[in-house]
This record gives sequence, structure tokens and C-alpha cells, in this order.
Amino acid sequence: MKIKNILISQPRPETEKSPYFDIEKKYKVKMDFRPFVQVEGISAKEFRKQKIDICEHTGVIFNSRTSVDHFFRICEELKIQPKDTWKYFCITEAIAHYLQKYVVYRKRKIFFANGNFDELLEQIKRFPDENLLLPLSDVHKQEIPSKLTKANIKYSKAILHKTVSADFSDVKKLEYDLIVFYSPAGVASLFQNFPDFVQGDICIGAFGLKTAEAVESHNLRLDLKAPTPEAPSITTAIDIFLSQKNK
Repeated sequence: MKIKNILISQPRPETEKSPYFDIEKKYKVKMDFRPFVQVEGISAKEFRKQKIDICEHTGVIFNSRTSVDHFFRICEELKIQPKDTWKYFCITEAIAHYLQKYVVYRKRKIFFANGNFDELLEQIKRFPDENLLLPLSDVHKQEIPSKLTKANIKYSKAILHKTVSADFSDVKKLEYDLIVFYSPAGVASLFQNFPDFVQGDICIGAFGLKTAEAVESHNLRLDLKAPTPEAPSITTAIDIFLSQKNK
């Protein structure tokens, strides 16, 4: 069976130069972009239950734009004015520049890495006396907290947003030939929205080991995955899959 309709469970790319659109044109397939999960900020009341005093901290570690948005949102809700002395450690340069939405960009207080936390950690170690805040989602990898603890960095984990299932009540049936998932939460959301879902001829793709494990743990057939040696990205995996499926 040829693949004609694909559901990418991510937001639609902001740029038309995305490789997803190259694939769409190359194989003449239709791609819909709709996440199975969405992010919700926790309330100021919920945050207070964590007993974290933001003002006791001297810097913040950001690993996503989402964490940036929700950090400054919670500051506003708590009527906390960001201090000029705070240092910001960002895992990518793009996140560092995104900070300009909220603070004046100053090289002396904003530090960034090239997407590698080990690289960012080396910069954090240059300031051993800092007390850092680490904004996170309720569902997060332990890699960053573990490495901070091992390096004896003083920090606090702050849960500022949570991942919840998106609402698919407007969809009666998933009429797609291929559905691509990007997180275990997305797979869980599939069954929350469609408890009677039967895979049948629908192909399923997964990005990330944990996502692939979640697909298989729900007794679904996994037809493509990334990263692999042949397909380091999910778009490469989709390209290879379609080249074989749509001969």
C-alpha cells in the first residue's frame, strides 16, 4: 500500500524550507501537522507548593524556549522583577537570543552552548558560587539534573509546565497511512483520544528510543524509527521509508 496521507504529531514548521515540505513535494504526499500533546503552564498556586524562592537564585538554566516563556510567566504572576545580576545559561544560541523577548541581551550575563549540555556545564563550572534554577516540565529527562548534581552545582529543579494530551474530539477516525510520534506522551495520548484504536494497515514511526519503546509497549507495529546509523533524523527515516514504500 502506498503512503498518501501522513500525520506528523508536531506543530507545523514555521519556515517553508523545512525538510518535511521537501518530502511532501518529492513523494506527492499530504502531511498534516498536529501534536498529540500540548504544554500547559502550572499556576502560581501550584508553583508555591514546590517551596522554591526564585529570588534566592542567581541564575537560570534554559534547555528550551518553552522553559524561557514559562519562567518569565511565573515571575510575572508572582510579581518578581528579573534581576539585572542574574546569569542565564542556555543550551543553544537560538535560546540565548530568544531571551531578548524578556531581557536586555548582554554578553556578560548570557552564556550558551551548541546544543550539548556537557559543553554548557563547563561554562557553568566557571561560576562555582552561583545558585541556579532549572525550569523543567513535569515529564523530563534526568540527564541534566544528574550531571549538575555530579558536578556539585548548587541548583533547584522547578516544574513550571506540564505535558497534557491534546484534544482530538473533533476527529472521529484517524484516516492516515502513516503517523509519526515524537514522545511517549504522544503515544499515550493516542489511546486517550482513541481508546479503540486499531492499527491495521496504518504505519507508525517514532523518533527517539523511549518513543519507539512506548509504541511497542502498546502492541503497535513500529514501521520506521530514528535516529539510526542510516537515518540520524526522523525526516531522513521518512524519506527512506517512502522511497521503499512508494516505488
